[in-house]
Amino acid sequence: MSRPKEIRSLIEKITAEMVGASLCNRQNFPSMTDLGGGITEIGITQSGAIGVALKNESYPVIYRALDEAQAYNFQMLDGGLVQMMYRFEKKEIVAHRLAFFPSPFLEEFQNNPDIYIEDEVYAEVVMKNIVPFPVRFDFDTRAYVVVEIDHPQSHLTLGQYKNCRIPVCSPLMPHHFVGFVLRNFYNTAFNKYSDCVPGCSWSFGRTITRNEEKIPHLVCSL
Repeated sequence: MSRPKEIRSLIEKITAEMVGASLCNRQNFPSMTDLGGGITEIGITQSGAIGVALKNESYPVIYRALDEAQAYNFQMLDGGLVQMMYRFEKKEIVAHRLAFFPSPFLEEFQNNPDIYIEDEVYAEVVMKNIVPFPVRFDFDTRAYVVVEIDHPQSHLTLGQYKNCRIPVCSPLMPHHFVGFVLRNFYNTAFNKYSDCVPGCSWSFGRTITRNEEKIPHLVCSL
């Protein structure tokens, strides 16, 4: 099986397991598109445009646009949106966008408070000191984009801060990303359902530079 097909299959398995564990209530299975020239893109089936996420809009506007366009692989019960998109060239990864958009709204809690009061997985959604913000792992190998330290090939962006690019040791596999989301934003769910995030026996190679390793950065492994 080729790398793109393996990644699509892994996202399919993760999505199915998330549904089976009742951790999400809406989902779109991944698509795989041949763009020509040896380029293959793993995207989101039947999703609309996601360009609004990069524009100068308020976070609630961005979130609503993504939600209405169904631009997510799955939506958590509290409204959090999870996106996983990859691009390969001649079977080698050249880009990915892995994003988590927590819901900035509490309408669901107000309409169905028992869901959150009785389920400790989502207990923090009711806390007034929680500030929702998007989290994005980007990977891009284009020479005119990459700048050592300032714009690492693989990096983490918190919020929509333009120059927030925390170096990451390598591109992330789907299970690395979903595990990160569960562990850090749904900790009870991770402890209870950690086995529901299937992985595989390989991961992408390291792309971080020596100079990037000298500053705070993220490391992950199999």
